[in-house]
Amino acid sequence: MKHKTTILLFILVNVSIIAQDYKFGKISKEELKEKSYVKDSSATAAVLYRDVNISYNYVKDNGFQVIKEVHERVKIYDKAGFKYATISENLYNENATSERFSSLKAVTYNLVENDIVKSKLKSSDTFTEEVSKFYTQEKFTMPDVREGSIIEYKYKITSPYSYTIDEIELQYDIPIKMQEIKLAIPEYYSFKTNMKGYLNVVPKNSSRNGKITFNNVERSSDGALRGNSQSRYSNSSINFQTNISTYAMQDVPALKEEPFINNIDNYRSSVNYEIQYVKFPNSPIKSYSTTWEAVSKAIYDSDKFGGQLKYSKYFKEDLKAILEKAVTPKDKIALVFSYVQNRMNWNSYRGKYTDEGVKDAYKKKSGSVADINLILVAMLREAGLEANPVLVSTRDNGVPLFPTRKGFNYVIAAAELDGQNILMDACNKFSEPDLLPTDALNWFGRIVRKDGSSTSISLMPENLSRKDTFLSIDLDENGNISGKQRERHYAYNAFLFRNRYNSFNDEDYLEKKENDNNGLEISNYKVANKSVLGKPIIENFDFSLENQADVIGDKIYLSPLFFHTDEVNPFKQEDRKHPVDFVFPWSEKYYVTIKIPEGYKATYIPEDINMSLPNNMGGFKYKITNLANNLQLLAEVKINQSIFSLTEYPALKEFFKNVVEKETEQIVLSKI
Repeated sequence: MKHKTTILLFILVNVSIIAQDYKFGKISKEELKEKSYVKDSSATAAVLYRDVNISYNYVKDNGFQVIKEVHERVKIYDKAGFKYATISENLYNENATSERFSSLKAVTYNLVENDIVKSKLKSSDTFTEEVSKFYTQEKFTMPDVREGSIIEYKYKITSPYSYTIDEIELQYDIPIKMQEIKLAIPEYYSFKTNMKGYLNVVPKNSSRNGKITFNNVERSSDGALRGNSQSRYSNSSINFQTNISTYAMQDVPALKEEPFINNIDNYRSSVNYEIQYVKFPNSPIKSYSTTWEAVSKAIYDSDKFGGQLKYSKYFKEDLKAILEKAVTPKDKIALVFSYVQNRMNWNSYRGKYTDEGVKDAYKKKSGSVADINLILVAMLREAGLEANPVLVSTRDNGVPLFPTRKGFNYVIAAAELDGQNILMDACNKFSEPDLLPTDALNWFGRIVRKDGSSTSISLMPENLSRKDTFLSIDLDENGNISGKQRERHYAYNAFLFRNRYNSFNDEDYLEKKENDNNGLEISNYKVANKSVLGKPIIENFDFSLENQADVIGDKIYLSPLFFHTDEVNPFKQEDRKHPVDFVFPWSEKYYVTIKIPEGYKATYIPEDINMSLPNNMGGFKYKITNLANNLQLLAEVKINQSIFSLTEYPALKEFFKNVVEKETEQIVLSKI
């Protein structure tokens, strides 16, 4: 626990000190001469100063707007840090109402012959890109960036969406030396604050008074015939309180990637402001979602979600034809799913709400995630099955830890059969019932029923996805090998194969496979079931590879898994900071027969091993049988759960250490 204590003890700093030391353009030669970040020598860049101000501004006839002002100063230490010289912001827009990016000021500073040289950003270095139907991205790249440069920029974002404050990151992938984040919110808006991550920061709260002044004009006339009129001007005002929260932090550590992790942003320290209610003067309170039940009901009640499930006329005739071959409810699920999956084409748009609307999407045979999977739910219901939509947050969207409508960005279908829910996503051409695309395997979803009630449902698979490999190998006295390989991929291993390689031609795929295996030469390649869902992918090929055993004098030293040997433990950290996420339970099993060269015999064979992780979390078997002129190996690694907690990490690390040690332990063949 000692490392956690160290991380948590960052210092809250005085706001006034930050402000006076970091005026825009006040760059020192000492900063430019820095070769590395003192508190993290591995950092390729570091934020020297970050200032974010979020406030509300009242605009007549439009109401409150949210103003976000950003000022950042970043030191670039080496070429790997150049990527931090490109900055982007996503702007939301809907129904001709959009967020605006403005007031950009950006400068790169370099030390040239002991003089500070400034390079200002040009308009040609800024870009606007369309990210999706509802988002554009403003991006700019700093000029003349070198090793040792300091870049500094400031800009403003104006948003008409006063009920929404985007999640505020308190931690980057690089260290932050000093930062101040301030939110000033009028008393009319009540937000619930949710903290995420392992940095223990408490904001300093204060308040100030504000005023809105209204200018009024009244016109009066002394008679219609004379046409004379007068204007009378007056003004009125409303006083209100602004609540201020300030997060002032020093020496914030970088958030670093680790192997086998879900979405690193799930662990990034940040603060989320979720609207609870709005209360304007002389108006009733307008409440927003604060519980999972309220969130689910609000989404289901939308015309673009639950409202779409009311329609069925557009597919009724097709459904009758589909169900003609169905005998059991399981048949119905399989047939309806297959029909929707094959008919509909995903337009790459995600979201929990429909895009085209189910009727138009069905007609066009193309639609968003919500279009396609709500069609699937509606058809399953019409077929007499208990079916419901399931709200999901994809892995790249993070895990919604708190009740929030913003947390879900995807929807799948669930059909109940024998008391169990079968989960389906018809957008992916290679998914199957109870085999979702891996991006949807993100802890839990919310199944939403017709009455608006909802419950949490696990999205994580429980069954093992196997990969079985059969090798028949001839080893010659020079240490070269040749032979045949047969490999079977089941469940998620087959799904991943189809998604990765079905768009490849065999030649490109084999070239990649050869390069990934140290120049393996492959011939007579055949693959079965590439497009036959529900069956394993089966690969067969002949191979040859030189120098796979060490020949020293009259002895040959070899690792019996050859090019399949795991030589490096993926878990090297003494203290891991995030859970291990394998995505799905899996097993890899090898059946290897090695024909040894004539005139040799095995004089040393590694001992067998049969070990297990605690609580049946996994296991490792390794057994070599010495026959007359060949060796037979059975090796299996099995991981029985998708996610391992930090308390389980030491056992997992030791487990893979033993796997690597055993697989790299060599057999010794000696000349007779």
